[in-house]
Amino acid sequence: MAWRVWQLAGPARSPRVNRHLAYHLAWTAGVLNSVGFVAVGFYTSHMTGITASVADHLVLGGWAVVAIGLLALTTFVLGAMTSALQFHWARRRERWHDRRFALVLLTEAVLVLLIGALTDLGPGTERPWPLVAALGYVMGLQNALITKVSDATIRTTHVTGMVTDIGIELGKGVYRNRLEGSSPVRADLDRLRMHATLVGLFFLGGVMGALGYLAAGVVVLLVPAALLLTIAVPPLLSAPATPAPVRR
Repeated sequence: MAWRVWQLAGPARSPRVNRHLAYHLAWTAGVLNSVGFVAVGFYTSHMTGITASVADHLVLGGWAVVAIGLLALTTFVLGAMTSALQFHWARRRERWHDRRFALVLLTEAVLVLLIGALTDLGPGTERPWPLVAALGYVMGLQNALITKVSDATIRTTHVTGMVTDIGIELGKGVYRNRLEGSSPVRADLDRLRMHATLVGLFFLGGVMGALGYLAAGVVVLLVPAALLLTIAVPPLLSAPATPAPVRR
């Protein structure tokens, strides 16, 4: 199925369209995560690390780290909740059914736009709370969306899972099928390429986000915000393609 950037949040879904939407979101997540770290010294996509950090500092008495970690975890969950609420609200209404993906992406785009336009933070700021809360919320929002779109087969902020899948496919690829009559073990090369690309784009977004922040500050977030708007707005302006049953 052919696709264009402005069709990625539309109602017509295919594995290829879902994959390319994930690529854009992985790059965006890399930018946001990197900007958060360079600006306030805190990764907002790394829920595993944040949870471990909260546990460690709870024992060590680092109450400031515990507080900001709990803030990041809470806002990430709230972002995921918002994504689910918007998605299911739109899915059950005829007017919004075909725009359910775009609605969540528009919310993310507006939030990233506001963060980039209104936040004035320098490196090492002592006021990290607003940026951590906003970025944590956005991370949860977009990760929940791609989870819904792909039926939980793709994540865009969870690099640990992606690297694990890469390792699994590489292991299957080097496995020697010696037993006759058994189903051969074969690596899923498409899945391997997809996860390698996602990790690569997250990394690239991180590099570009760090360089952009050092050069221009938080205003660099206007770039991923513009990309998200390019994806989200066209489906919102188009007429619904298919009627959906109204379920309350």
